[in-house]
Amino acid sequence: MAEFVHLHCHTEYSLLDGTIRVKDLCTRAKATGMPAAAITDHGNLYGAGYFWLACKEAGLKPIIGCEGYVCHDHLDKESDRARVRHHLVLLAQNRTGYGNLIKLASIGYLEGFHYRPRVDKALLRAHSEGLIALSACIAGEIPRALRREDRDAALALVREYADIYPERFYLELQSNGLKEQELVNNGLLELAEYTGLPCVATNDCHYLDAGDVEAHDILLCIQTQAKVDDVKRLRFETKELYYKTAEEMQQAFAHVPEALANTLRIAEKCDLDLAFGRHIFPVYDLPEDVTPE
Repeated sequence: MAEFVHLHCHTEYSLLDGTIRVKDLCTRAKATGMPAAAITDHGNLYGAGYFWLACKEAGLKPIIGCEGYVCHDHLDKESDRARVRHHLVLLAQNRTGYGNLIKLASIGYLEGFHYRPRVDKALLRAHSEGLIALSACIAGEIPRALRREDRDAALALVREYADIYPERFYLELQSNGLKEQELVNNGLLELAEYTGLPCVATNDCHYLDAGDVEAHDILLCIQTQAKVDDVKRLRFETKELYYKTAEEMQQAFAHVPEALANTLRIAEKCDLDLAFGRHIFPVYDLPEDVTPE
């Protein structure tokens, strides 16, 4: 069995930002000996049911998550801060966590949508039970504080998220060839040592194979209505956001093996069972002598 599980993965349901087909993801995870697989699409749970069934068919433990967009106030759509949003990875441990994940995703679209489906920390705190949180990529709030070299702000944010998710918050390390990521990783390791919080290794997968990077880049062009040859356009300055093997991840994080081991520990903590094939209707209080029919 592989000593690593991918916990940050974008599928085709990260619309125009992920190229990984759900069944292909499960096939690859199984082939590489991983005991579990995770789905963490941007702001939505569109693929959750398909993913859960595909994992079960492949003999994998399904971990359903979402990479949400966190803002200062999900109802604010007018101020200068309205478009400031930070990534945060949330993983459902159980049915309670899955229910909270559904609530957050729904509120993000129905109330908080402003370019992206957004939630704020008051919502995170109100719906935190049963969820494990990872500090996300360099677009996360803590990594952004580290990128601007504001260690005090980063420490305050770490404590805030750890308070929202007590004993369920992890500092997320990635190895993707980005210089900013190296700076962030060093800062996260320092914060982990100072606070005693655990780290976890991920790869923020957006495509299955290393050779899929060009297809993903074209997908980004479609999303942003740009051309491949445009000089000033959104592009990922790395070619390493693919579904790496456990051996590749172990080589990248040989200096912090605990971050690899924590992927398995998190997978063990997630045990979500979903019911398919039966109807579940709401229960109403009915007037006397009135049946549901």
